[in-house]
Amino acid sequence: MRLSVVGLERHFGAVRAVDDISFQIASGEIYGFVGPNGAGKTTTMRILATLDEPTAGDALLDGVSVVQQPEQARQAIGFMPDHLPAHRDVTVDDYLDFFARAYDLGRRRREIVGSIEKFTNLTEIRDRLIHTLSKGMKQRLSLARALVHDPGILILDEPAAGLDPRARVELRELLLALSDQGKAVLISSHILTELSEICHGAVIIEQGKIVRAGRVGELLQVEQKHLTVRLRCLGDVGRLHRDLLTQPGVESVRPVADELEAAIAGTEDEAADLLSRMITAGHRIVEFRPRRDGLEEVFMSVTNGGVQ
Repeated sequence: MRLSVVGLERHFGAVRAVDDISFQIASGEIYGFVGPNGAGKTTTMRILATLDEPTAGDALLDGVSVVQQPEQARQAIGFMPDHLPAHRDVTVDDYLDFFARAYDLGRRRREIVGSIEKFTNLTEIRDRLIHTLSKGMKQRLSLARALVHDPGILILDEPAAGLDPRARVELRELLLALSDQGKAVLISSHILTELSEICHGAVIIEQGKIVRAGRVGELLQVEQKHLTVRLRCLGDVGRLHRDLLTQPGVESVRPVADELEAAIAGTEDEAADLLSRMITAGHRIVEFRPRRDGLEEVFMSVTNGGVQ
């Protein structure tokens, strides 16, 4: 299944919350939807989930319009909002069963609900009331609800917000499993280092406009202007620090625990030359780890934090 966003716009008076954005996601792909607060991410996702209507443009799910054919489009969409309503008298199982009935899953309803509870690791808490769940369990339940009708496209608004490290790792594993099943996933998040680990591509938006979009590798290659190097040496770290600052192409050096981190303008060739010069200068380098800029650095380089 393919999601195609075509010239999408959403105006609130004079404010263009979404301003003529277009992108595509195919089956099996995970795309990060990235931008500062107020950039238009949630508004876009609500339109894609048929919860809001655009001022102009459209989104097509294998040719099905979310504007002209919303009922048909909803069968292909699983939407996970940024928070789960706190129903005080509903259990996990009842909650999922309600949505299974709403999607008219028929005689296999209970089997499907049970399999989703197992997939999202909710089986042991299926009889718990929703309002008693931790943040991580509520996020799992929200994802489970989005999966009830087996949609081809998942739209996830900040699913990792507020999760502890273990819960974030588990969420990443679930998303990768869903990608392997052939689902297209659009996920917004402010945890860009984690997006880099699972996303095939990214759409970066600011003030309602797309500033960069494409495969992660392409984005990194286009924006790649710097290299970060971690060094650890035996001996006088202070002297190494001073010597690094005198080297051509070294933009900055800062201590990180018992190591030094140097920002270099250039390629891995320049990094190799720098290492050679440091060894020639008598520094006993025992670790030298170059690292290319990631999605977080690309985001910082193409956005300025503006809001509407």
